[in-house]
Amino acid sequence: MAIVSRVAFIHMKSLLARKPMSKLLEDVESEEGKHTLARVLGPWNLTSLGVGGIIGAGIFVLTGQAAAQYAGPAIVLSFIFSAISCAFAGLCYAEFASMIPRAGSAYTYAYATMGEFFAWIIGWDLVLEYLFGASTVAVGWSGYVVSFLRDFGVIIPPQFTAATGTPLICLPDAGWVHLTEAVRGHISARGLDLSTLLQANAIINLPAVLIVGVVTTLLVVGIKESAHFNNLIVFVKVAVILLFIAFGFFFVKTENWVPFVPPNTGDFGHFGWSGVLRGAGVIFFAYIGFDAVSTAAQESKNPQKDMPISILGSLAICTVLYILVSLVMTGLVKYTHLAVPDPIAVAVDAAGKGLFWFRPFVKIGAIAGLSSVILVLLLGQTRVFYSMSHDGLLPPGFSKVHHKFKTPYVTTIVTGLVAAVISGTFRIGELGELVSIGTLLAFIIVCLGVLILRYRHPEIPRAFRTPFLPYVPVLGVIVCLAQMAGLPGITWLRLIIWMGIGLLIYFLYSRRHSHIRND
Repeated sequence: MAIVSRVAFIHMKSLLARKPMSKLLEDVESEEGKHTLARVLGPWNLTSLGVGGIIGAGIFVLTGQAAAQYAGPAIVLSFIFSAISCAFAGLCYAEFASMIPRAGSAYTYAYATMGEFFAWIIGWDLVLEYLFGASTVAVGWSGYVVSFLRDFGVIIPPQFTAATGTPLICLPDAGWVHLTEAVRGHISARGLDLSTLLQANAIINLPAVLIVGVVTTLLVVGIKESAHFNNLIVFVKVAVILLFIAFGFFFVKTENWVPFVPPNTGDFGHFGWSGVLRGAGVIFFAYIGFDAVSTAAQESKNPQKDMPISILGSLAICTVLYILVSLVMTGLVKYTHLAVPDPIAVAVDAAGKGLFWFRPFVKIGAIAGLSSVILVLLLGQTRVFYSMSHDGLLPPGFSKVHHKFKTPYVTTIVTGLVAAVISGTFRIGELGELVSIGTLLAFIIVCLGVLILRYRHPEIPRAFRTPFLPYVPVLGVIVCLAQMAGLPGITWLRLIIWMGIGLLIYFLYSRRHSHIRND
């Protein structure tokens, strides 16, 4: 019995083997000048990456849907609640990024504080955030592009505009839409005969596949070129959002804000204060991206100084924009009318002729915004895989760096191919909440990691220190758990299944090839 206990203890200890801080810092120093990632990003590029990653599907799609289904005008409070949890996590990310300037984000931080097993869990969890997140946004990008081209008479066959197997129907006043039960009810209420309308089954979402291919190619060519492309896109979409806020403010009808917190329908999460909580969990997807800045630490010119500024700066900028946009949007049109793929365009239409001219610009801003989100999320995913491969937890090909472009081209191509398949065959509703719960779990581990490392290694130099320890990380954990609790049970089940798949890979491959374990 004693022997069995001893073996179990040794086995558990090996699972929790940590990568020493000295080893992490030595790896960064020893890699300088070799075939590794190029340090070319300054504070402006990093902040732009953060803004580019945050402003996208959340502000152009999910804001209206969360207001219509969960929170009403109080979606503003949902954004504030999510921003608070992001601020707690952002402060913890900033300390880690300034202390460990290495690619890998939360995965690398967990390896240094909690051990290999937890590092694998968070690395696998980050796939939900970055890879599935990029695929989700690509589906939203496709919807806006199809709509934009239709305005100019360019019609893409419906079979190539939606997830594989999606039933589609052509409505007289709305064009091709997904044939759901709600749409069937709408057709019956109008007295239309379903059999007389054109119908089709989607084969693949071709625009989504194409945008993933373009972004993947850009990321292979170089991080500097990708950053310049992202800077241009960020400028366009922020300009569109500021114009929407400025012009839309003059057409706001304050009666649309009443009641600000709609009464609960009797079901948890459907309006009332529980709806505000549910809305915060759903629109948390809107904040995904600021933590992707930390994955580029190994490509930053001065990570100790620039990473904290970029992470917290991008988060602050986007929070202010989200609050103002949600106020103007719910002021222009009643929240019950916002359960659509393009809520900002609907809000512009509600303002009448005064803002109708702005509709094409909204779509251009959405297309630009979603493009940069795809770029930032795919960038983050490839850097996480790069770090995991560098530690032996994934095959060595994932950490190969191109001799000319200085980018992890193998993992970038593989990631792009998988994202293209997912975006071409899955619906956006099947992915969004799964991405949110995965991100919240990552934030919890980062907050705990800062707390553990501060007490375990207080002597390590920190260019940025999370203030008000231990309150900030503890509050970050509590707030993130509260938002996770507000998500549906099916989302939790999908998370458990996903983690089960990850554990199989870890015990069948990663555990036996781990560099730390073999050393």
